[in-house]
Amino acid sequence: MKINKKWMSSLLVLVLFAATLRYQPAKSADGEVYRVTFEADGHALVIELLDDDLAHFELATSPVPDGPIWTTPMVLKTDYTGPSQVNTPSENVLETPDMRLEIDPAALCVTITDLTRDPDVVLTTVCPIADDWDGLTIAHAGTTDLYGLGEFFPVRGDLNANMNEVRRVVGNRFGNEMAGFAGGNVGNAQFPILYALGAGTENYALFLDSIYKQAWNLKADPFTVTTTDTSQRFYIMTGADLPDLRRDYLELTGFPPVPPKQFFGLWVSEYGYDNWDELMGVLDSMRQAHFPLDGFVLDLLWFGGIEQNASQMGSLAWDETNFPDPAGRIAELRETYGLGIMPIEESYVSTTARGYEEAEAAGVLVRQCEAADCNIASLSQWWGQGGMVDWTNPDAAAWWHDNRRQHLIDAGVNGHWTDLGEPENYSYQSWYYGLPDLNRHAHADVHNLYNLKWAESIWGGYQRNSPDQRPFILSRSGTAGIQRYGVAMWSGDIGANVISLQTHLNVQMEMSLSGVDYYGADVGGFFRDAFEGNMDKATLYTVWLANAALLDVPLRPHTMNVGNAYQTAPSLIGDAASNLANVRLRYALSPYLYTLAHWAYRNGDPVFGPLVYYFQDDPTVRTLARQKMIGPDMMMVSSLDPSAEAIAVYLPDGGWYNYYTHEYMPDGDHWVAAPIYVNGLFQVPLFVRDGAIIPEMWVDEATLNMLGQREDGTTRNDLILNVYGQGGEFTLIEDDGTTMAYQGGAVRETPITYAACDSGWCLDIGPAVGTFDGASDQRPVEVHFIGHDAAIAEVVVNDTAIPPIATAEEFASATQGWMLTDAGVLVVKAGDMDVQSGMHIVIR
Repeated sequence: MKINKKWMSSLLVLVLFAATLRYQPAKSADGEVYRVTFEADGHALVIELLDDDLAHFELATSPVPDGPIWTTPMVLKTDYTGPSQVNTPSENVLETPDMRLEIDPAALCVTITDLTRDPDVVLTTVCPIADDWDGLTIAHAGTTDLYGLGEFFPVRGDLNANMNEVRRVVGNRFGNEMAGFAGGNVGNAQFPILYALGAGTENYALFLDSIYKQAWNLKADPFTVTTTDTSQRFYIMTGADLPDLRRDYLELTGFPPVPPKQFFGLWVSEYGYDNWDELMGVLDSMRQAHFPLDGFVLDLLWFGGIEQNASQMGSLAWDETNFPDPAGRIAELRETYGLGIMPIEESYVSTTARGYEEAEAAGVLVRQCEAADCNIASLSQWWGQGGMVDWTNPDAAAWWHDNRRQHLIDAGVNGHWTDLGEPENYSYQSWYYGLPDLNRHAHADVHNLYNLKWAESIWGGYQRNSPDQRPFILSRSGTAGIQRYGVAMWSGDIGANVISLQTHLNVQMEMSLSGVDYYGADVGGFFRDAFEGNMDKATLYTVWLANAALLDVPLRPHTMNVGNAYQTAPSLIGDAASNLANVRLRYALSPYLYTLAHWAYRNGDPVFGPLVYYFQDDPTVRTLARQKMIGPDMMMVSSLDPSAEAIAVYLPDGGWYNYYTHEYMPDGDHWVAAPIYVNGLFQVPLFVRDGAIIPEMWVDEATLNMLGQREDGTTRNDLILNVYGQGGEFTLIEDDGTTMAYQGGAVRETPITYAACDSGWCLDIGPAVGTFDGASDQRPVEVHFIGHDAAIAEVVVNDTAIPPIATAEEFASATQGWMLTDAGVLVVKAGDMDVQSGMHIVIR
């Protein structure tokens, strides 16, 4: 047996026996990564202790190379400084303050125990699959519930389920794919992070750092995962709870940057707009119906489409016959309507596309062999005949950005829609730049990294050429780590039916835990001819939009519409009044959502997390994917049956308020019936926790976009606060919404607290901390006190009493005053606030 130690600050005395490792007790390598190797029967187990609650493992054929365990491009953080202490209390046992590892030196199994519990809790035993060393077995131990593993549509119509009893597989040879489902084709993307929960808050996570095809059998005892590799590298994370585990996973693979603010809004899309005139007609309909809107998404036709023998796939050059003067039109849309444009981009380049020869000569395309003069790996597909960009080649990726994509950025596009990135098409006879350090250049070596490296090329191009501009990418596929490049994902070419919508909503839960905060669908369904059931297509669109308005980033209706048979704009299909109410709700909640995005970037907290993330020790929520949290303080309930009057809702511990009616449900009222129609409009139930403070945006008929721009050219920056119950706090986070300056500290934080005080009830809006370019010094303040049951004698703002107002008509035109609504809500117009001074409101 061989001992291999690196980076140890104190000498450990090692005694070598046939297949065992002996240590002197209580010796440690405090503050440095601790590494040890066990060998048996021609195989090796390497262990690195990276932190008190994080261990890194490799199971491989021996001898293994010296040095740290190799990590794939999924992993970002490789500079861990080691645990605070390492002890070796007995033979083949390693301990940090948080975990114990017991090694079976013959089988090369590891048993992991959580030492932070009282008593200690055995979490699992991980072993190699002995026959072929092509995977792992993972003992059940105390595991009761499983989550994560990325994007997978396992069961038709399954809305309330987790990964228990699931066989998570892919159908192709290599991994990521589009899979047929209920009349559509949906994503199956490997994010190899598994969360295993036991009783209460007992838990651990396993991250399988493998770039190859995986098959997880969570029906087996023990659980198993197999790969097409013969070396298995993985991490085990322990922690106090699920939030702790998710943060550790994101620390390892990368936190998500804050998306540009406009991508929290509505973006209308279809395949595809034939020309600018068609797009402008949709815009006219939206503005006439007073919908806010932030942009349009352009499918293949913007570059000329894929007509036979004339395909422009991969040209990334405007079809200026149908889309003339693109820079001028983009500027007009931005300056007149406050809108952005996001064009589609593929990795395939047709031989008939403009610029093909230049790309081939530049060595950008995947080849059949390593030699520079080797032929490209030719593909003949629905988009034409040609090749594919080698995103794993840094020179090729940079060339593509600088020579194909940069002119779009210079013209003013806001984002990049990367399609077909599983990749959908490929040649088995391909040579990629790949992973040169390991001499891995085959398609199998890069398949599941392809979209990750594509996103990296966009992010890197912005850093190189447009460092102040904030990138945004909408991707159809990906893997762990893609979130760190500003990527949102959508579920592919989904069918227009309730079964697909139900299952998508369940997948959203797993994607959230897999690190993808921004995950959506083609609202209304991509394949409208896949419709099934009793609900008509227009009604399905309204139902889908209502759910998506509380979950999807961006909010993006889309469909296959080359024959112009369908509509995607909410002004043109479904119940327009319900559509308008749900879109405006999305915009109203934007200050809250945008603050959550900053929390996700800073701390790894989910924007749209499952209930189990916040209420892990409540067994009822373990499979309740139908209900989702929006940050820590709001909960939505997916509602898919518009014929129902109400839906059963589970309320976890603590009081809750109905967002629409302001009705209070006290702690202990766990199951309630929530209406799905509000004043005759279809709106999914939405609840707010007692004690929450929810900031909102001013939204009315003149609102253009998420930036608060208005039809008359002005911008409203009102601070509207909904204050629930008898006390709480919130810190509003704002930035310029478009640049990377927030990463350098250009943010404004406004602390807000509400509590009982000597003079009554006090709301304090603290002085702003920090600022950003374009931040206003003054802003109107309006506060809605919901659940304030005490009688009101007066309302005082900054030591001055403001007048009560008797009627809604008078209140609408007032700049300062207060009134009680029929629903018992105290509404206070507090006047303008100097943001550097703050505001003090007292209710007596």
